[in-house]
Parts: sequence; C-alpha cells; structure tokens
Amino acid sequence: MPKNFKSEFLSPENSVLLLVDHQLGLMQGVRDFRSLEEYKNNVIALAKTAKAFNIPVILSTSVDTGPNGFLMPELEELFPDAQVIRRPGVINAYEWPEFREALEKTGRKKVIIGAVTLETCVLFPTLSMLQNGYDVYPVVDASGSWSEMAAEAAMLRMTQAGAKLTSWASVVAELQADWRKPTAAAAAQIFHDHLASYGFLMDTHQNYASDRK
Repeated sequence: MPKNFKSEFLSPENSVLLLVDHQLGLMQGVRDFRSLEEYKNNVIALAKTAKAFNIPVILSTSVDTGPNGFLMPELEELFPDAQVIRRPGVINAYEWPEFREALEKTGRKKVIIGAVTLETCVLFPTLSMLQNGYDVYPVVDASGSWSEMAAEAAMLRMTQAGAKLTSWASVVAELQADWRKPTAAAAAQIFHDHLASYGFLMDTHQNYASDRK
C-alpha cells in the first residue's frame, strides 16, 4: 500500500473538482471510448455531480485560441460564474501559478480530476498534487485518451504513485453516501440521465408503481 494512502471518503465538504482541457478540438482525438457521445455524457455527469453537491469547481483550458479549441459549451452553461483559467501553453496545469493558487484557495485536499488527455493533463497534475500532499481521485471515464494502451499506462503510473482511480458513478455514490440525505433526488436524476441501465430501472419501477395505484 502506498505510504501516502488515506482512507477518508469523499464528501461535499472536503472535495474539489478540477475539469481540465475538455476542449472541442482535443476531444476529437479521444479514442478509448466506444463513441465521443459516451465520453461527453460522462464528463457532463461528473460536472452535474459537482453542481448537485455544491462542490467547488476549477475549469481550465490550454491554448484555447488554437487547434485545441474552446471549452465544452455544456460546462460553461453549468458553471456560468466560474472562472476559466486559460493556460497559454503549460501542459501540467498544477505548474501554472493561477491554477495552483485557485486550488489552494479552496482549502480542500481531496481532489477529483477529469481531463483530456488521461496520459498528460490528468497524469502530470495528479503526480504533482500527490507530491504536494493532496489526495487525488482521477475519474478515468471522464478523462479521454489517445489510445487504450496510453490510458492503461497512465492509470498504472498514477496507481503506483498513490492516486485513487474512480468513475463518475462511484463519485456520485461516494458523495451521496446515504439516500436519506437531501441531495438524493439530484443524485438519482444524474444516474437516470447519464447511466442508461439505471435510468431504465428507475422508469420501470415508476411505471410499475403507477400501475399498482
């Protein structure tokens, strides 16, 4: 077990979400999902999760005036008041002072991160944050890669360094923790809208319950 392993769970009070380089140009190169629609669905689900649980969100782009493209419009719509930290070329977002200062300002050490690509814009800041005392949760299904092989190599390296790989659905469940909490309806709606099998289950149950009345 890594020396920096910490067992405390994610909560709305101890977490911050970093969404890095989810840009329209970069996303076209994602090749480790069945479709870009699937990947986009996961990114939006993770973003909605942060909003539902009122978790601080830091958005960042890299050279968004070039071929990398602009930030996903859906993220701007979800977080209209959020500052987008525009990096002029630094690949490792944590090495950009404005980004690092924004993270430090939250005062939170549990960092949830999703980015394009997994092998660069997730991997590099994850390693840096681990070295600086953060507990890092890379959301692998909200982080696209150029290839499955590249994704596997990045995940192995992050795991060896002490990162805690996770998925957006696991993040929702970990933050919710108890379906009796007030955020239950919002969490369930995210599952319904972005996890098709669970959505079908909820609809079937609702229809059955209606027929029983």
